[in-house]
Amino acid sequence: MTIEQALTTAIAGGAIAGAVALVGNKDRITHSATAGLANPATGAPMQHDTIFQIASMTKAVTSVAAMQLVERGLLTLDSDIGALLPELANPQVLIGFDAEGKPALRPAANPITLRHLLTHTSGFGYSFMNGDMARAQGDVVPGTLASLATPLLFDPGTKWEYGISTDWVGRAVEAASGDRLGDYMAAHIFGPLGMSDTSFAPNEADIARRTALLGKQTDGSLTPFPIEMGGGEGREFDAGGAGLLSTAGDYMRFLRMILNGGTLDGRTILKPEAVVEMSRNQIGELRAGRMESIVPQFSHTFDSFPDQHTGWGLGFLINPETGPNGRAPGSLAWAGIANTFYWIDPVNDVAAVLMMQFLPFGDPDAIALLGAFERAIYGR
Repeated sequence: MTIEQALTTAIAGGAIAGAVALVGNKDRITHSATAGLANPATGAPMQHDTIFQIASMTKAVTSVAAMQLVERGLLTLDSDIGALLPELANPQVLIGFDAEGKPALRPAANPITLRHLLTHTSGFGYSFMNGDMARAQGDVVPGTLASLATPLLFDPGTKWEYGISTDWVGRAVEAASGDRLGDYMAAHIFGPLGMSDTSFAPNEADIARRTALLGKQTDGSLTPFPIEMGGGEGREFDAGGAGLLSTAGDYMRFLRMILNGGTLDGRTILKPEAVVEMSRNQIGELRAGRMESIVPQFSHTFDSFPDQHTGWGLGFLINPETGPNGRAPGSLAWAGIANTFYWIDPVNDVAAVLMMQFLPFGDPDAIALLGAFERAIYGR
């Protein structure tokens, strides 16, 4: 099956409204395809320059921003991040709830570091994945500072749990650089890489090219699900964990920069040594990648490689064995909650991005298309 056939077959059944797929290597984009609609309500077709909420695909970009500041000596990986971010000084761990339902806390056994935040071993989680965190945090609005105010779920460095850690990485970038996160990224990542369609705040022209976020109902129909992952115009901070909007083409430029060891088209974003460090498993014997969910309309419980002891670098999931659809061991990957996906395979000189825009994450039809897309790339 070709990439075009994979996309058109998935769209034809109506389970997915539209998708964009790109494949590249160190030198160029090798394949591109679009199918379906960007907005079923208007009939707007999916285009190569359609803008998506890339949600957690923001995390890799924020991680690169942090590593730039590590290179400059403005951030360190293993010192107490509380010295830079007072809100994270003297962290508290949730141990239960008292008779009145209030969180019971104890001091963390050790401080939080930037390495903990980049590897999701800080103790922070996500409220839609962890009932204890949701109960401790209460009702909060995305994009508000209150959404970052939560106790830890465990002592830093002792477990892996996906969560708001990278939002705090973004706050660290702001504190160390003196710039708002979006401004820092524009100057040091988006501008140099030519990622002109990537930002936390789209302009009027960008809005006209945005794909509609949809939600799949129990009967399989797709209906509008109008939320802004990063909080939208009313946000109180640029969400380094989930707030960017981008195109498949822009994100491919970012992936190809990583594939090239930190440089693209003569512009160096990171030193090769930093990319090597980001690509190395940082969590020892801990296992990364499995995400629980307590909000099924938002996300399924999901595990990219349930049969592998997957690791985590400084911003990426790492598969230690050949993937079932072809990617090599040591590939770097992650996704966004509206079913956007990417991976970087240095062994085979492949970067790939597949963007859809609907919830819940991990929808079987989305995962089936992702698998078909990958098999088409590797000739399986």
